[in-house]
Amino acid sequence: MLLTELEARNFRNLRGNVVCGNGLNILLGENGQGKTNWLEAIHLLATTRSFRTSKLSEAIAFNETSAIVVARIQVSEEIVHELRVVLEGNSKAFSVNGKRETVQRYLGELHAFVFNADQLEIIRGTPEHRRRFLDDSITAVHPPYIQTIADFNRVLKQKNALLQSAQEQDLPLSKVVEVIAPWNEQLVKHSAKIHRSRVRIVQRLNEALAIKLFGGEAITIRYASSLEEKGDLDDYESLLFSRLEIRLQAEMASGYSLIGPHRDDLEVMLDGHDIRRFGSSGQQRSALLLLLLANIDIFYAQRGEYPLFLLDDLDAELDYRRIGQLLEYLDGRTQTFVTTSKDSFALEFGTRAVIHRVSNGQIDPQTEIATTV
Repeated sequence: MLLTELEARNFRNLRGNVVCGNGLNILLGENGQGKTNWLEAIHLLATTRSFRTSKLSEAIAFNETSAIVVARIQVSEEIVHELRVVLEGNSKAFSVNGKRETVQRYLGELHAFVFNADQLEIIRGTPEHRRRFLDDSITAVHPPYIQTIADFNRVLKQKNALLQSAQEQDLPLSKVVEVIAPWNEQLVKHSAKIHRSRVRIVQRLNEALAIKLFGGEAITIRYASSLEEKGDLDDYESLLFSRLEIRLQAEMASGYSLIGPHRDDLEVMLDGHDIRRFGSSGQQRSALLLLLLANIDIFYAQRGEYPLFLLDDLDAELDYRRIGQLLEYLDGRTQTFVTTSKDSFALEFGTRAVIHRVSNGQIDPQTEIATTV
């Protein structure tokens, strides 16, 4: 799977197209010219989401009502797919070779992982970011999982609405039990699928984290269920049912569901210590990259091909020594897109790269196929 060409119209400030190299692609330009916008366009095509905003309407250029991003994918020597995303207001539509597809059917056409400063929230931020990382990791190798998450969120939202209504109306416990019971049954069913999937992906990530890079730092992860020490996690459904019954009055008092995989976390450890508390800034960045590389290896083991790797402003996050180690590791594996504002970066790492100079959202055609600055 290779991204051979990318085209954008009215997506942020982007105009025109990019002809992509098979290996390392360096997007070079001054700040504010649109380098990251090109990465965002690729990420949208691959995941149906932006890594910069939850409101895709914000990605439509000013004074425009719609935006289009198109990619041509070399699936095999004989097969080329055209992917198209159309944004109109708050809606988005996806098509493959001119045929409109649901998100579930569209996912799987193109795959990409992204590294940027915001992704460091996976290491440093709230549990929500780490849960999203796990769910994205699962979806990458098993796209139908996105429906499991959607079903769980739908049930959770409905249950929360009922709890808030019960709180406002001061309903008796017996009445709340009657109303909540069918939603708890669905919640347990979807939660069990999520729990099993997350535990399994953590096992696979730990196996893949044997990657030795950046001085051989030992990164391990552990799935931290909110039901730990509450009973037998091997019988997750029975345990969850029991905890939902026990905690119903607390949920009524809070107006929100307090029990389930939406309360879980992921522990990331460096040499056995919590990296959020004991890791340096550089070690945290390295840990994030190692997690992403582990995801890439899992993807390859599952699919027999590598996803794209998008690295935004890499030289602001890593020194040249670590960048060199990373790019050497990726060489021959992933089709990689890196943004930088420094000519020195292109001089240092551009020998075997395709360099795209970005100005005002466009790629300068005279530098697009250059291999040196």
